[in-house]
Amino acid sequence: MNYTIDMEDNPKMAVTPKGLKTIIIGVLVMIAGYILMMGGGVKDPQVFNYAMFDFRRLVAAPLVIIAGIVIVIAGIMGARRKKE
Repeated sequence: MNYTIDMEDNPKMAVTPKGLKTIIIGVLVMIAGYILMMGGGVKDPQVFNYAMFDFRRLVAAPLVIIAGIVIVIAGIMGARRKKE
């Protein structure tokens, strides 16, 4: 079997331009979640830092990252409308 891809036979992309924009937005949302998770370093390793157990790092950042993943999946799996 020959599985060559010919752009003249199938000129459509797998991801639409709208889907690509949605994927980029999702990646940016995920990056924002990782930025929310950053910080809280201490110069002295003998001192315990309670700041690493705050709401922003334990709840908000993972929810933002999961939202970004859902947005990326929506951009990939988004419904394509057929123009008739």
